[in-house]
Amino acid sequence: MSFKDKFEEYDWEEVKASIYSKTGHDVQKALLAQKRTLEDFKALISPAAAQFLEPMAQLSRKLTQKRFGKTMHMYIPLYLSNECTNICTYCGFSLDNKVRRKTLSKDEILREVEVIKSLGYDHVLLVTGEANQTVHAAYFKEVIQLIKPYFSQISMEVQPLETTEYEELIALGLYSVLIYQETYHKEDYKKHHPKGKKSNFNYRLETPDRLGQAGIHKMGLGVLIGLEDWRTDSFFTAAHLQYLERTYWQTRYSLSFPRLRPFSGGLEPKVEMTDRELVQLICAYRIINEELEISLSTRESEHFRDHCIQLGVTSISAGSKTNPGGYAVEPESLEQFEISDERSPAQIAAMIRERGYEPVWKDWDQVFVQ
Repeated sequence: MSFKDKFEEYDWEEVKASIYSKTGHDVQKALLAQKRTLEDFKALISPAAAQFLEPMAQLSRKLTQKRFGKTMHMYIPLYLSNECTNICTYCGFSLDNKVRRKTLSKDEILREVEVIKSLGYDHVLLVTGEANQTVHAAYFKEVIQLIKPYFSQISMEVQPLETTEYEELIALGLYSVLIYQETYHKEDYKKHHPKGKKSNFNYRLETPDRLGQAGIHKMGLGVLIGLEDWRTDSFFTAAHLQYLERTYWQTRYSLSFPRLRPFSGGLEPKVEMTDRELVQLICAYRIINEELEISLSTRESEHFRDHCIQLGVTSISAGSKTNPGGYAVEPESLEQFEISDERSPAQIAAMIRERGYEPVWKDWDQVFVQ
């Protein structure tokens, strides 16, 4: 049994029609419910919910502070490599994008770590392209062992791995893994991933199951907003999340909302999402799941991030570079995508404090891990 079995019970077009048929009455019912279901989530992300944005935002803020207090977790990505054997229509690292490729050496990684530590971070997110011959499980083992003395928490956003490989990395200090399905629309998925291991829809879909079986502490889900109808994709993300929470209940979960951003030769979004709609989606997830960690990256603008941290978000990146060596080694090399909020971590931390919240630079100390 995996989520693939549950996923195949759904029909994309039926789910989409159900979301768009929800009424204001359905939204009110969802807001008043004591225990909310996926049907309630459909109502909260439907067009009918747009007129209820204010009460949704108030409830989302209340539920977030109840569970997480007035804290904001700070994180930063460390891009290790832009080598990739996949063709993805939306990514600057795509195999058919003719750019110079680079994978950081141990010395170069330590130079990046030195800068990241100087910014105040005690949590790092390791990111690579997907290239099995160069950035593989053995490489990740070396990197985690190399940087573990410098960070309390290490996360990864890399290619899907096998259960045994995840188990080995967890034993070395890996805390969380982010794995995005990009889109749950199988036909469009094939269109955007025509070549490479990532073209295998089902293998990627079952990656969170392998993570759960390996005993990962936390995993992050999400879709790339802009590839398909965001409401329908978000429903499938919520269904996936619900399945994982019930099956691997000892694991914590986070969610991100990356909107399609420009890159060299980039793809125009099939579906545009407004800022109000993204607020609606963030609030909808919080209302149906009080335990969920919600992350907002530097893809979003200063104005949007400044106002969104009070509405359900629990973690935020700052000072991000999306190219290997971007902090110290090669600041001008190819970025995976363009960032929007270019403020420094110190400036973001100051903004967070101005809004009455406390920036947190790590999740836990190794001393508390048995």
